Amino acid sequence: MTTITVAKGDGIGPEIMDATLKIILAAGAKINIEEITVGETVYLAGNAAGIAPEAWETIRRNKIFLKAPITTPQGGGYKSLNVTTRKFLGLYSNVRPCISLHPFVSTKHPGMDLVIIRENEEDLYAGIEHQQTDEVVQCLKLISRPGCEKIVRYAFEYARQQGRKKVTCFTKDNIMKQTDGLFHRVFDEIAAQYPDIENEHWIIDIGAAKLADTPEAFDVLVMPNLYGDVLSDVAAQIAGSVGLAGSANIGEECAMFEAIHGSAPRRAGRNMANPSGLLQGAVMMLNHIGQTDVAEKVQNAWLKTIEDGIHTYDIFKKDTSKVKVGTKEFAEAVILNLGENPFRLRPVTYAQNAALILPRYQRKPQLTKELIGVDLFVHWGGSNPDELAGIVRKIEGEGIELKMITNRGIKVWPNGFKETFCTDHWRCRFQAEPGAAISKTFIAVLLSRCINENIDSIKTENLYTFDGKPGFSLGQGQ
Repeated sequence: MTTITVAKGDGIGPEIMDATLKIILAAGAKINIEEITVGETVYLAGNAAGIAPEAWETIRRNKIFLKAPITTPQGGGYKSLNVTTRKFLGLYSNVRPCISLHPFVSTKHPGMDLVIIRENEEDLYAGIEHQQTDEVVQCLKLISRPGCEKIVRYAFEYARQQGRKKVTCFTKDNIMKQTDGLFHRVFDEIAAQYPDIENEHWIIDIGAAKLADTPEAFDVLVMPNLYGDVLSDVAAQIAGSVGLAGSANIGEECAMFEAIHGSAPRRAGRNMANPSGLLQGAVMMLNHIGQTDVAEKVQNAWLKTIEDGIHTYDIFKKDTSKVKVGTKEFAEAVILNLGENPFRLRPVTYAQNAALILPRYQRKPQLTKELIGVDLFVHWGGSNPDELAGIVRKIEGEGIELKMITNRGIKVWPNGFKETFCTDHWRCRFQAEPGAAISKTFIAVLLSRCINENIDSIKTENLYTFDGKPGFSLGQGQ
């Protein structure tokens, strides 16, 4: 018997959770349920996180969390509970199967059967943003080697466990050579350890186009957080409906299971919502906790119900559906089909499914790190880069010179183009002569000189080499 934490959420959440629990308990799930309250009620009670400390303790004690969709109130100051939960509990892997149910659910891709594995903790979802000038705000994209290694290894282990043949990586490392470049390098390193599994890499834009046009070309996809968030919804929709998709969020100690759709408050209380997405999350949960026989029984009964044409309003089509039902009636139909297998859709077998136990990340030996320069970011309202260079060069010294000025990443000095549009946010790169290092003391001196020269410095970024290789981007056009 496994104790799980359940949150019924907001909007349609309570209805689809009740339906989901009714189905899996009827199938013989050996679970105890501890219910917590999260979401809109907690937010509106003054808790900006949407979850109380005692609810956290319940989740951490039980390790397994089945969550219905929640509503985050409009307006500033409210944190995304999904993002917070994934980060606090170390749920680094988001797993979203996207499988066609043709011809019973409308899709242009009848042969689609893929899984998107998305890094879940970092990337732009670190949520570190600043307004730095009147015209420019920034969001920091954080990619770590531990984050890359954990998610890529999970993708290959998942593919091996599920008998899948290929893992594809999507990045944009032709532009983001440091961040996405690290993800791609780690993918190549780990792929070499799995010679039995085909691997490939696509640039995200053409990869996304290929996914939308020919999803049958892919098997398991692994990618950084933002790309995975967008494309997993795209994949679910072209498979048939976002409302049919569930997801697992897996960490080294805890796991959370959910539908990928929202709380749909306009449908709340009307016995209309399709519980399939949350039910799919529950099936993944049952596999994770080792109750594979129950998971198999539920999934095959669900497939049989879809095949029988018993559909909720969101997937009901006159040509392929037979009966339009509500949330409760759909759950009852699935329960009646427990023990049955679909005839035209492929039945599932989960004998090999279990929680993937991956080794914990082992920190690598430190590289030799040298400080060779600094990027000084300046708020300046002029438009002539040559004029700014004349001002900023007044703070040179100790063998460290202004080498370049960029605006929004484009080099505008020296030898810039007059056609380049510039904002009030400038990056001024100071470097020592090639092969020479500088001390951090110089950076403090540089900032002091900015004050004396009335230069509005807004941030600095140290420029390091690691084992002699630059750890920073060059300006576009350099």
